[in-house]
Amino acid sequence: VEITALPSYEYQEENFKEQVAQLRQRFVHSTYPGGLVGDREEVEPASGFPLRAEEIWKIIKDNRDLDLPAVKVMVATVRCEEIAGEKLKCFTTDEDWLEMKEAVQAGPVSGFGGAVSSILETYLSEYDREVVYFDQEVRIEKRRQLLSNALMVAGLWWLASQNTVKSFKTSLEQSQNVAAIHLCSQSCMSMFDQGCEGI
Repeated sequence: VEITALPSYEYQEENFKEQVAQLRQRFVHSTYPGGLVGDREEVEPASGFPLRAEEIWKIIKDNRDLDLPAVKVMVATVRCEEIAGEKLKCFTTDEDWLEMKEAVQAGPVSGFGGAVSSILETYLSEYDREVVYFDQEVRIEKRRQLLSNALMVAGLWWLASQNTVKSFKTSLEQSQNVAAIHLCSQSCMSMFDQGCEGI
């Protein structure tokens, strides 16, 4: 950026016209010494730009250190991760989800999995709407991660708040043979499956 001060046209009209003429010459002869770009090294005319750009791109493609992912993929990755993070946070603070967490603490909740899926679907749909214009592969991968993280939150909470683990541990400690242990594990897994039905 270069700033040029000119005299006042109203008070110094002759000086103003003279300096404007000098400035005009700097534009007209911009590639000559004293011109706007004349003092720069390796100045190229606009007609040489396509060839120069092609050379630069070839260097980038040939040099693995410079072969970066496309800008749209990088932008999509960052934005989709941010949006997925926001939706996971919304899911974990959702009023219906918080009510389900409370209900589960009191005991098994019928249709827990279906209710969680319904709540989660709301945030997955919001995610889909907000990322629709980003790179398809990136948004699908980040959606899969969002779903996986949300299901892990729901599943771990349900498991932690149930007596399934405690019941399994107690039964296991009291059991003396393999058949009883197998029966105990089947019973606990059945309780878990019923609670997560619909997810």
